[in-house]
Amino acid sequence: MADGSSQDALAWPVKTREMESNHFNSTIWNDFEFRDDDIVISTYAKAGTTWVQQIVSQLLFNGEEGLPVADMSPWMDLRVPPKEVTLAAVAAQTHRRFMKTHLPVDALVYSPQAKYIYIGRDGRDVLWSLYNHHSTANDLWYEALNDSPGLVGPPMPRPEKEIVGYYHEWLDRDGYPFWSFWDNVRSWWEIRDLPNLYMLHFGKLKADMPGEIRRMAAFLDIPIDETKWDAILEHCSFDYMKQNATPSVPLGGIFWEGGAKTFINQGENGRWRDRLSDEESAKYERLAVEKLGEDCARWLATGQMP
Repeated sequence: MADGSSQDALAWPVKTREMESNHFNSTIWNDFEFRDDDIVISTYAKAGTTWVQQIVSQLLFNGEEGLPVADMSPWMDLRVPPKEVTLAAVAAQTHRRFMKTHLPVDALVYSPQAKYIYIGRDGRDVLWSLYNHHSTANDLWYEALNDSPGLVGPPMPRPEKEIVGYYHEWLDRDGYPFWSFWDNVRSWWEIRDLPNLYMLHFGKLKADMPGEIRRMAAFLDIPIDETKWDAILEHCSFDYMKQNATPSVPLGGIFWEGGAKTFINQGENGRWRDRLSDEESAKYERLAVEKLGEDCARWLATGQMP
């Protein structure tokens, strides 16, 4: 990270709006007290958030098994439970904190002292995972989002379309029924050169997990105990996480049919290739360039930085 004088000269992001919905209460960040070593993991959603939370926990706790990662690393801007509960729980933590957010940068209080990891993934892969997340949600999930006090905006609807129709509606209505994919990705891409932000790509993590974990560790200033390296890699593997999903998934997966193993679904890219026609796939590619620009669209598709 740059020294203090260099940091002072940087144009740090400033919060310009709130996002409140059946999922979000962005006002929590207005009351959050940062520590200098905080870690914030950010994605649109379904881009490897739980995986990276597991990786960070393994780095911080030196390959320890059975960590309650979902409790240790809360989704800060989720409106359930109320923000007062989340803020008190995080303030009481004594370990190096690592939290997650699904907000775009302009709805977030961004700290120059914290470290941020943003995870990008091709939007078609995001959508395929998002559909599984939504279509397997049970009544408890809808009750938590729609019946808890303080709902702002419309309730969360149940999916009415099969996956290809869901894909088109998500594109046509800019992230419906969740939130804008383009706003989220673009906001983080625009600050990619900040010294306390690590731009991680899901595909590159899958292709070279050991290398990416080492790069993340260096970015986070976490020394790796080589005697624990094999354990860290094992505990971060998809097979291990699938078989030991309950501690990593919110409330142990009670919101999804099939439980935690449904939440951690397949972790694969390209499942859309067998379902989308060339024209349907190209629709996403055109929109990605239009909404994000060629460099960012290429990064989402390939992981390659300009």
